[in-house]
Amino acid sequence: MRRTTKCILATATLVGFAGSAQAADPFGTWIRPSTGSQISFYDCGGKLCAKVIGVKDQTKKDMVGKVIMTGAAKSGDNAWKGDLLNLEDGKTYSGVVTLVSPASLNLKGCALGGLICKDENLTK
Repeated sequence: MRRTTKCILATATLVGFAGSAQAADPFGTWIRPSTGSQISFYDCGGKLCAKVIGVKDQTKKDMVGKVIMTGAAKSGDNAWKGDLLNLEDGKTYSGVVTLVSPASLNLKGCALGGLICKDENLTK
């Protein structure tokens, strides 16, 4: 009996952790390490959107308020796909947001059907 109780408790604990891992979402403020920019990911009509809410380099303060992602749809566990605006070149790319952990989010933009991609891990 005692061993069975331990197994049940261990299983319940693991299920609890798995449930909380899936409950994580990308919403909130994330920092781009390469630029120090602050990006807010938020719900927009059941989809994922993102905009710049702060910049480290004050010469780029005109980027604040720019929406870089609109209408990204959930495409899998902890993943969303949508159009991603690259503020450096002004072009829009196929974007993928992947929640790596509650404190790490991967933002990837691709061109030419995914042949050329750039990505960066943002931190909460």
